[in-house]
Amino acid sequence: MGNKLNFFPISKPDLTVSPKMRWLQVHVDVVTAQVEAAETLLTELGAASIVLDDAADQPLLEPLPGEMPLWDQVIVTGLFSHYDSPEEGTEPNPDPDQIVATLRGHFPTQSITFDYLEEQIWERAWMDHYEPIQCGDNLWIVPEWLEPPVATAVNLKLDPGLAFGTGNHASTFLCLQWLDQLPLAGKTVVDYGCGSGILGIAALLLGAEKVYAVDLDPQAILATRQNAQTNGVQDRLWVGLPEQFNEQLPELKANVIVANILAGPLMQLAPHFADHCLADGDIVLAGLISEQVEEVREAYAPWFNLNQHAIREENWCRLSGKRL
Repeated sequence: MGNKLNFFPISKPDLTVSPKMRWLQVHVDVVTAQVEAAETLLTELGAASIVLDDAADQPLLEPLPGEMPLWDQVIVTGLFSHYDSPEEGTEPNPDPDQIVATLRGHFPTQSITFDYLEEQIWERAWMDHYEPIQCGDNLWIVPEWLEPPVATAVNLKLDPGLAFGTGNHASTFLCLQWLDQLPLAGKTVVDYGCGSGILGIAALLLGAEKVYAVDLDPQAILATRQNAQTNGVQDRLWVGLPEQFNEQLPELKANVIVANILAGPLMQLAPHFADHCLADGDIVLAGLISEQVEEVREAYAPWFNLNQHAIREENWCRLSGKRL
């Protein structure tokens, strides 16, 4: 994961800067337990958005659906609109000294600073961060506002702002690479912990007949539906919460199961995945670091032969194999 978390609504905000406007940034260095209080106070003081930054270059594991892990030391930044030439009748510009003084009353020992952000178009800056990614021989992940680099390839159009899962993370890339090499024509796929829907949608574009996407987070359900519509595969996609999956599809047997979550949940889900995988069906597990591979392999041994182990940068691993 990256070292910045932006707290905006699911639809990207209109933060386009006018010629007379810039942004005041107020930064508060806190520990994890103080993050919520800092966010609340900055919002009450009028912040238009909140950004969380890693204060100590601490890596974070890929989160479970619905989780928002934080670093031990966090820089909480509030962004306040500031007009160089306020129009008559508008709210006065925020006073940075007053904001800092208020924050210091609540966080007397913490570092609190402010600066001004140069004028820019926020929507454009957010979009410029993403580029098309080639995953395997013929699969590309393309931000929805860009043209595919290879028009004849399998191009998955994605809105990276909707939910976790863009192809940039090593574990997601490993799963996409695996799917690109798998014969998927006519097959049924379960994408468990679907996030943005990237893996399930990729499977459909690569020829799968039907995908069942599951996630704990309602925002992920919404993101998966929207990305499926963008790619024209919504009619072959079922998406829902785990309890809906268990209630509506208790007898479902899939040819392929994809799960890009974390080692602990993956081990707990092993018998569940066994129940929903056809004999000789394919499975891929990701979100693992190398030290967890053997433990996960052992947890799946009663039902699956996991004998393929791939590693990408930052020690992220993928296990894949067959249902016994």
